Amino acid sequence: MATTDRYPRQAATLALAHALSAAERGLAVIPLSRTKLPALRSPHRDATAPAGPPCHGECGRFGHGVHDASTDPARIRELFAAAPWATGYGIACGLPPHHLVGVDLDVKSDTDSAAALRALAQRHRFTIPPTIIVLTPSGGRHLWLTGPPEVVVPNSAGRLAPGIDIRGAGGYLVGPGSRTAHGAYTTAPGTAHLAPAPCPRPLLRLLLPRPRTPRPGRAGPTAGGAHGRGLVQFVLAAHEGQRNTRLFWAACRAYEDGIGTELTADLIAAAERTGLTPQEARSTIASAARMTTHRTPHPPPSQPDIPGTQG
Repeated sequence: MATTDRYPRQAATLALAHALSAAERGLAVIPLSRTKLPALRSPHRDATAPAGPPCHGECGRFGHGVHDASTDPARIRELFAAAPWATGYGIACGLPPHHLVGVDLDVKSDTDSAAALRALAQRHRFTIPPTIIVLTPSGGRHLWLTGPPEVVVPNSAGRLAPGIDIRGAGGYLVGPGSRTAHGAYTTAPGTAHLAPAPCPRPLLRLLLPRPRTPRPGRAGPTAGGAHGRGLVQFVLAAHEGQRNTRLFWAACRAYEDGIGTELTADLIAAAERTGLTPQEARSTIASAARMTTHRTPHPPPSQPDIPGTQG
């Protein structure tokens, strides 16, 4: 019989202790059940369809999933007190100060996700730096990375490659020390003392949404020709919540292709039309310029290093 069956109070106590430890490192947490789902059900589950946007905790009650996540010890204790059956905790991604991005290497499918990530690393010339790695009960791995504050990395499942899921803004990772119906999550040996490493720039660009091909004849003269117009249209198509992300991606591409400086004014103008202030737009573009132009070119390694994986 599993530990969580025989000693539910002990499992809950340990989960709370691990959650509080994670919060001390600046990681916002929520209690999880044995199924890896948030332990507290939505207080609106029996309500009719809301007329406005969904509640993300504005009602003041618990049960809003990752939106309940906190680093405040008092609030965390309240969350776990409301869910005494919790046996684990989730770590919210995308929140300051770490802006965590989780790379989930799954082993449940027939694909080799670790090999797929190594292939991506070799093709796009990046390596995964030493970082925290969490081992899952099924034999998978969670790589913890950090993203820039102005970028919103979306969640995805299999988009990067088969068997590779991404946990970004609005998602969460099961924290080490959690117990589920299938076993415990543990930190890989030699990584517990590490801080989450910055996401390599080429990988970050792969994680961001890509622009659609612009319709011909819709835009006036733009620096950088058709390519520049496409990047500007990509920024103009941004909805609230993705404006900085799209601007950052477009600016990175512009600087990589040598048209960053001449396209800056057009990108700022486009960002203003989506609702960003000129100062916000300039700050995001400057960040993209630093990330893109300050790197030192180097040939791809013959065998990219993916921590915690074996060939």
